[in-house]
Amino acid sequence: MKQGSFDVGSLVNRRILVMLPLGFASGLPLALTSGTLQAWLTVEGVDLKTIGIFTLVGLPYALKFLWAPVMDRVVPPWLGRRRGWMVLTQLCVAASLVLMAITDPKIHPGWLAAYAVLVAFLAASLDIVFDAYRTDTLYPHERGLGAAVWVNGYRIALLASGAGALALADYVGWQMTYLAMAAVMIAGVGIVLLSPDPTVVANAPRSLKEAVGAPLAEFFFRPTALGFLAVIILYKLGDAFASALQTAFLIGGLGFSATEVGAVKGLGILATLVGAFCGGLLMTKTGLVRSLLLFGVLQAVSNLGFVVLALAGKNSAVLTAAVVIENVTGGMGTAAFVALVMSLCDPRYTATQFALLSSLEALGRVFAGRPSADLVAMVGWTQFYVFTVAVALPGLWAVWRVRHSIEPEQKPVAHTSVVEPATSPISDRL
Repeated sequence: MKQGSFDVGSLVNRRILVMLPLGFASGLPLALTSGTLQAWLTVEGVDLKTIGIFTLVGLPYALKFLWAPVMDRVVPPWLGRRRGWMVLTQLCVAASLVLMAITDPKIHPGWLAAYAVLVAFLAASLDIVFDAYRTDTLYPHERGLGAAVWVNGYRIALLASGAGALALADYVGWQMTYLAMAAVMIAGVGIVLLSPDPTVVANAPRSLKEAVGAPLAEFFFRPTALGFLAVIILYKLGDAFASALQTAFLIGGLGFSATEVGAVKGLGILATLVGAFCGGLLMTKTGLVRSLLLFGVLQAVSNLGFVVLALAGKNSAVLTAAVVIENVTGGMGTAAFVALVMSLCDPRYTATQFALLSSLEALGRVFAGRPSADLVAMVGWTQFYVFTVAVALPGLWAVWRVRHSIEPEQKPVAHTSVVEPATSPISDRL
């Protein structure tokens, strides 16, 4: 399919539709090792210092690029390099959640922490292979919509393992809640078994040394490698600064209650789902480059809603509008960004390159908090949110500079076989 064309049939093929449950499986463990786990520890009376240490449990998500080469190099003896790892890691996540469920946080907090780290490590590994599978399975013209469907599945999982798990725990207790989440992960293996094989099947690296060095060499020897890195790091930076202290701004700066903020953030998640889906649909018509530019502009402009809110003060209508607009445009930008990262990966090293690039993008979210606080202290909230608009502009400039190098369709590389779609438009549908 050429850029700018649109095929309604692409909305109902197996490659697109399977992204929703797989995205759900990818997102489910995250809250269970972060916010939901903190709630469990707090209810059980664990002291605050110990809970603070538990915040380090999520570190494997930031370091997953370190072992991603292993998942590119080693091919399980079942279901191939991508789907084989998906089944194995998903079952291991479920088993680790069972270990968490049967551990008393008051009696064995150390063991619970160890099991939580194990879940985070395995879940990060699951993300590695899921990202690689998505990249190897979707055709170039499907990446925007496929990424949007994936993001929606991921966000729904965050609701299920966050607010859903908290509500369930009130009725059945924490142990049964975590066992239920483990059961959901096991059930998700069935989706993997029903998922189509990747459309791009590349030979695995011949050694672990090649799996580590070749992906880096392949990427950094590209003429526009530094430009691509600039896009990866800068494209979502304005969003990272805008969201870094958003809760503190709404509660401490404007005086909204925690209940009001929680309600509007829940609405924001729904807005993100809508934005990601609409962004994916638009990308099938506008193509990747124009979508990155358009959605990037919308992301930047949406931060002005918080400038208006800062000037208006405690105003529920303005709050709702600002959060909804910011999340809709953020969802659109995320869909385009994920599609970009997929397009940059060499099929031979998808797991390693995707993990590395996504980790670089996460740097903005990790390090935006402290400079944001310093800037607010110097200039106040209104000027700070004006600044976040300016921070978004270099990312747009970076996209513009490399626009001719962002190929609308990724070409198969050497040692790669491409499985062509069936000639019958019906055979590829559920």
